[in-house]
Amino acid sequence: MSPVADPQPAQAPEAEEGRLQDLDELDDVEEVVDGVNGDAKKKKKKKKPKKKKLEQTEPPRVGLSKLFPEGKYPEGEIQPYKDDNLWRTTSEEKRHIERVIQQDPNETYQNIRKAAEVHRQVRQRLQKYMQPGMSLMEIANYIEDGVRALVEEDGLEAGIAFPTGLNLNHCAAHFSPNPGDTTILSKGDVMKVDFGVHVKGRIVDSAFTVNFEPTYNKLLEAVRASTNAGIKESGVDARLGEIGGVIQETMESYEVEVNGKVYPVRCIDNLSGHQINRYQIHGEKFILPVRNDDQTKMEEGEYYAIETFGTTGRGRIVETGDCSHFARKVDAPHVPLRLTTAKSLLKTINKNFSTLAFCRRYLERAGETKHLLALNHLVSQGIVQDYPPLCDQRGSMTAQFEHTILIRPTVKEVVSRGDDY
Repeated sequence: MSPVADPQPAQAPEAEEGRLQDLDELDDVEEVVDGVNGDAKKKKKKKKPKKKKLEQTEPPRVGLSKLFPEGKYPEGEIQPYKDDNLWRTTSEEKRHIERVIQQDPNETYQNIRKAAEVHRQVRQRLQKYMQPGMSLMEIANYIEDGVRALVEEDGLEAGIAFPTGLNLNHCAAHFSPNPGDTTILSKGDVMKVDFGVHVKGRIVDSAFTVNFEPTYNKLLEAVRASTNAGIKESGVDARLGEIGGVIQETMESYEVEVNGKVYPVRCIDNLSGHQINRYQIHGEKFILPVRNDDQTKMEEGEYYAIETFGTTGRGRIVETGDCSHFARKVDAPHVPLRLTTAKSLLKTINKNFSTLAFCRRYLERAGETKHLLALNHLVSQGIVQDYPPLCDQRGSMTAQFEHTILIRPTVKEVVSRGDDY
């Protein structure tokens, strides 16, 4: 037979009550624990996932108002004034003037900084994108499409400030591909990339030089150093002739060796930096890159394009080649136009560009596909100014670097400065 299990002894009534009380307390604890866990789950549900930070695309197409929704754009590089003006940094009076400017309904600083940020983002992506074998037309379109998208082009409120300069080798300035141009960028080229952005007529003008092999590295180094020297010398009450002397001294301390022959780096003495006015790229004051007797002073509230050009050639440019750059004159005369097409073209220029510079490609984009005869007529009548390519002697190499600076009441701001130059 199988063994029989021993029967359990009967429990006393008091013990049974104690066991039931323990179970009730355990249930209470479990309810509390469940409640705490439930609250934790509820809190976890309330947490919203972090929004992914909006970033610029490649090619650049995200408008800056989306990247900076509060409308506050990065400040440029701040440089204190020289010793005799260092007091401005802490002056309560000058700081008050700064605050008043910040409250300007035209938002001077923010507009310039927005234009500068567009310039930085477009050019930094351009430097990764462009390479030998590309056409200049392709490079110009990359820049201009990027600027239009990022600045959120809006007629004369915001857009491109002047034609994109893509100047090769001995050509220093004012070349932009005309319709039908097929020029290809080569590995041995030295190219100056010069483009501008404006917001409400506040123009940022900045340029740099690229090369794809090291022969002319010293030329680029000389020009970059000269531009930085000019920026450092600039400020309230700085004399334009003295700034030019510092630029020249810096530039001419360099030389370039090409195929065993040494070339001194010279300033291009008839290309200058310049004051910038609203909707006007060239203001009244100019900074020649050589020492001269100009006693004109920079003044508080002005802003300038500090640009220098260096060359292995003769150091002087002349106008040559097909013109691509044009601008309606600020003081254009009121003259009767005998060509109906010229009258129509002038209306298009006034509507789309006002006194901002433009090129023939921009006229085509505005619908003026057959404009050459009318454009030449406006030039001959003194209404529109033409700006042909500016070149040193053939066989030489030229380089350019340029920044826009604000002569603020308290400090100097290099608004277009970036990590690249």
